[in-house]
Amino acid sequence: MVRMAHHHHAIDYIEIPVTDMDAAKSFYATAFGWSLTDYGPEYAGIQGDGEEVGGLRRDDEVRAGGPLVILYSGDLEASVAAVTGAGGTILRPIYAFPGGRRFHFADPAGNELAVWSDQPG
Repeated sequence: MVRMAHHHHAIDYIEIPVTDMDAAKSFYATAFGWSLTDYGPEYAGIQGDGEEVGGLRRDDEVRAGGPLVILYSGDLEASVAAVTGAGGTILRPIYAFPGGRRFHFADPAGNELAVWSDQPG
């Protein structure tokens, strides 16, 4: 794995707490096509563009709050279908904002994430 340079004040890595590692890996692989590297039953690294960009960390509970992770999509409607098809729950349906559109969802562990697009609907 090639590690790209780190950039000051840029998002470098994101850890997503999960209560069921197998369900989380299945969800993210199915909904977004993520590749994951297992580091044992408690952790799986999220691979992207030749480097690890984050991880799924097993925890006893998922606490509400924390930073909102926002993913990009070239086809927002297809992403909604992928999220729901993989077992996610739409928390806020697609809505417009200056510069694009987005929706919010919960993964099977209850983490809230968002997906945005600059593509018109």
